[in-house]
Amino acid sequence: MSQQATEQVHGHYIGGEWTTAGDERTFESHDPATGEVLATFRRGTESDVDAALEAADEAFEEWRSLSYIDRAEYLWDIYHELRDRHEELGEIVTKECGKEISEGKADVTEAWHMVEWAAGNARHPHGDVVPSEVAGKDAYMRRKPRGVVGCITPWNFPVAIPFWHMAIALVEGNTVVWKPAEQTPWCGQIIAEMFEDAGIPDGVFNMVQGYGDAGATITDDERVDTVLFTGSAEVGHEIADKVGGEPGKLAACEMGGKNGIVITEEADLDVAVHAAVMSSFKTTGQRCVSSERLIVHTDVYDEFKDRFVDVAEKVAVGDPLEDATFMGPAIEADHVEKIRRHNELAVEEGAEVLVDRFELADEEIPDGHDEGHWVGPFVYEIDYEPDLRCLNEECFGPHVALVEYDGDVDRALEIHNDTPYGLAGAIISEDYRQLNAFRDRAELGLAYANLPCIGAEVQLPFGGVKKSGNGYPSAREAIEAVTERTAWTMNNAEDIQMAQGLSADITMNDD
Repeated sequence: MSQQATEQVHGHYIGGEWTTAGDERTFESHDPATGEVLATFRRGTESDVDAALEAADEAFEEWRSLSYIDRAEYLWDIYHELRDRHEELGEIVTKECGKEISEGKADVTEAWHMVEWAAGNARHPHGDVVPSEVAGKDAYMRRKPRGVVGCITPWNFPVAIPFWHMAIALVEGNTVVWKPAEQTPWCGQIIAEMFEDAGIPDGVFNMVQGYGDAGATITDDERVDTVLFTGSAEVGHEIADKVGGEPGKLAACEMGGKNGIVITEEADLDVAVHAAVMSSFKTTGQRCVSSERLIVHTDVYDEFKDRFVDVAEKVAVGDPLEDATFMGPAIEADHVEKIRRHNELAVEEGAEVLVDRFELADEEIPDGHDEGHWVGPFVYEIDYEPDLRCLNEECFGPHVALVEYDGDVDRALEIHNDTPYGLAGAIISEDYRQLNAFRDRAELGLAYANLPCIGAEVQLPFGGVKKSGNGYPSAREAIEAVTERTAWTMNNAEDIQMAQGLSADITMNDD
């Protein structure tokens, strides 16, 4: 599919074939920077999902019978295509989800890193040899694929996160039914074309485009053994609740955050400002790991505030295809309104606004981009109170609170942990004891020291605690969600001996 908008209506990839059967309704992909229509797609229905699940279910036994190495070979073809098309695909990511071009390219890089890790892991040891207390026994832990994996992925990483889910699921021997985000179906189309080009067996990989109703049909179906979900807390909790009530079915959900950065009195403020700007405004604040709370010690508060505000007032918002842009547009009009409501809420709760670029000046909007979904940084300071909604509810935009604290790192941790979320966070300090206190006691899945709280490496688990998640649907830890462990014990002796001193003697009554 070329980079030019097309009048063709694109369908679903099911059982090795492209189909537009089912509902005649369509939806469009738009460029959030210009409002331009990029492509048109068929909206998936219950019958489309049923066909995809049937294809995945039927393909499972043959797929699982292949070796790890044979399954990984299909992904190596995709790995090379991702690398060869890096520039092109990075531009498509930027056009469809609006993040600036270096981030669009990084999205593709992260995807091939994940494919490389998953395919390479096929040749690594799997399972464990476990000592038995009986000398004549061998004991093993083996992994087996769970079956059909339903994957629901978000728009903000439209190439990387699908491969977080699917690369490992497929190499481990599962089949997949995937619904891309409705905001980024073009990226989904290209990924499906890659699987087709790789020649993956029919039914092993299936894609259904559409909205939340298609995703719900996937997650609710009894043929789905594992659900991998990345997205909003509201949807993720609904999925986890439903799946949790079905015996034998698993859900690994990675959701949002109200992430914080602790800046102590021992911080290097050059590092602190840099890390805070990256964490708050990259991807226009539309990362699940973006920071919306900066918790700053009173000794450095004024200087940090002045320096952070100065950058926030000047950070470049513009055409995401231009190298000089730091922040692109928000994803869609509804999300712009959501950000507006969060900004207004902070003011209602007593915030003192330090930077308000929500409505950009006309000269800041690039020529020809008047229909884009533009927002700029919104920065405020507010006295910490536990029940403030603006400090507890995720905005998912360039909306940042400065909170001043006095005392030691224990006080900073108290404020930091006082949120229903627990995904990502960072501490900026030159004191190793403070760093270690944050490492050990911050309620997080992803913790950083003297770094932004954004930036995933595929070989590490990615997920959170509390409201932020119930699993790690990426990298190494995804293996736990898409496989089952079997404890395998084999007797090598000529007689039977039992552990724990249990008698193996069989006694009988005399006749």
